[in-house]
Amino acid sequence: MLLLDGKIVRDSRVSELKRQIRALGFTPRLAIIQIGTSGRSHAYVKAKQKFAETVGVEVELVTFSGDISPVEIHADIERLNADPSINGIIMQLPTPRGIDHRPLVEAIAPAKDVDGLTAYNLKLLLENNRSGFVPATARGIISLLDFYSVPLEGKRVVIVGRSLLVGKPTALSFLNRNATVTICHSFTRDLGAITKEAEILVIAVGIKRLIGKEHVSKGQIVVDVGINLEDGEHLAEEIAAPKLVGDVDFDAVQGIVSAVSPVPGGVGPMTVLSLFENVLEAAGRQSRASH
Repeated sequence: MLLLDGKIVRDSRVSELKRQIRALGFTPRLAIIQIGTSGRSHAYVKAKQKFAETVGVEVELVTFSGDISPVEIHADIERLNADPSINGIIMQLPTPRGIDHRPLVEAIAPAKDVDGLTAYNLKLLLENNRSGFVPATARGIISLLDFYSVPLEGKRVVIVGRSLLVGKPTALSFLNRNATVTICHSFTRDLGAITKEAEILVIAVGIKRLIGKEHVSKGQIVVDVGINLEDGEHLAEEIAAPKLVGDVDFDAVQGIVSAVSPVPGGVGPMTVLSLFENVLEAAGRQSRASH
């Protein structure tokens, strides 16, 4: 069985990413907007800051208390939009309860929306227009499969999960590579019958070990996007934490499927890598537009 190891892919790309960033002739800058003081949120930001330092991107961390007025956050987003030295802007998700992240994300200038979550960029993804930014996890999944030379064209792909962050953009990314895509969700009947038909199976629901041997078939390629603590709590991103497990029961399926991504170390590292590939693209486009 092949292990789809995202750490190997990330590490193989770091030197080329560093070279391309140096070739820009300036240091790209990423603004991370963090609302609230959650320890998890700090850990997610820290992981991005560490990778940014590795590849040569400067991070401006903009922090707000959890009881901040959205009007104040909007004002700061406008400041970052107008600052030519800032190449990318992301809103660290999830935001605290009571703060709707959607209008805040929508306020980010599309040219700096390196998370690819504004309506503008999602529409470009829908149109298969490569001038936009693909959300980092979706981009990371496709890059992971490309690295391991998994053909996508004409393949039957089943995605379990329909979130705007992962499920839907991942489905569009596969469609844009000429795969035939089925999306399953909590209302899907007889899930196992559908998932067994897949040649490529992607799981992104945040329920630990949801997918067992009754959901898979021989020769499948399985991509596990879920990041859960052993107690069942779902994490938004991969960070160092006690006993991370995926949405797939790894031990149960490994003797059946032909390839599977591990948790941790599969899609998680690819998501961070893809974010900074988007930052590089944003910086390059802005530089060319200003000359």
